[in-house]
Amino acid sequence: MMFRVLRNLFIAAVVSAVATGLIRLFWKLIGGGALPLHGWIALSLGVLGTVALAWVLMGLAFKSSREGWDDRVDNTLDPGRDDADRS
Repeated sequence: MMFRVLRNLFIAAVVSAVATGLIRLFWKLIGGGALPLHGWIALSLGVLGTVALAWVLMGLAFKSSREGWDDRVDNTLDPGRDDADRS
């Protein structure tokens, strides 16, 4: 279990590094100026945070689907439901 978590964190870090490098390349191609160190830190943290957030939210969606949490929702008070559905 711990190996999977560390492996996934490593993959997320690699994806973040590759994305940062591609953004740097694109920035140079469009004629952007030099990015200072603080800009690189902010860019790296932003990309890593986005990847981590996407990873966590997808994990929660799969967990919810696998464990049936979506089936346990009580929709009896939903104003869009027909009365025929309320059995």
